[in-house]
Amino acid sequence: MNKDPENTRTKIMNAAESIILDKGFGGTTVSNVIEEAGVSKGAFFHHFSSKAELGEELVQRYADQDAEHLEQTLVKAEGLSDDPLQQLLIFIKLFEQEIESLEEPFPGCLFASYLQQSELFDHKILEIIRESMLLWRTRVLDKLKKIEQKHHPRQDVNLQSLADMLMVIFEGSFVLSQSLNENKVIAQQLSNYHSYLQLLFDSSN
Repeated sequence: MNKDPENTRTKIMNAAESIILDKGFGGTTVSNVIEEAGVSKGAFFHHFSSKAELGEELVQRYADQDAEHLEQTLVKAEGLSDDPLQQLLIFIKLFEQEIESLEEPFPGCLFASYLQQSELFDHKILEIIRESMLLWRTRVLDKLKKIEQKHHPRQDVNLQSLADMLMVIFEGSFVLSQSLNENKVIAQQLSNYHSYLQLLFDSSN
């Protein structure tokens, strides 16, 4: 057994995530994961009782990392401006710059991969994904409500739909980027969202 069990666990989870993003959960076997991670069968089952348990722990880790990334980026944006519109614009620009720095197309979204085969998962796993989506909606919507109070929109807009639009851009762009093998697609679409917000809200007041 590896003397660093936490490192072995991480290797297994990283290998599984990579394979699932490539083949889907249904197309991923325990043997695939063991081979990719370079661990023994005994090591795998020391950490995970089954592929299903691995799948649940994997999506929970992904959700935790996603939430942390969201909050860290928001905090950074809020530290660079006191104006809620500028904070959201900076927030989007930070993600845009992060994506632009990638040399290869973004590997994809584990949430989307799971949802494409939702029949394979129980309610608990689907609820983890749902809560993650709601977190993004809540945090972006909260910012949009503050923007609306300070910067009158130039046309009527449903703020919740506008908040959801950011996730639609992310998820849709992941698919487009992979299918076209163009790693700039996501950044370009984020730039479009950034421009739309600038056009929508009056920044003169």
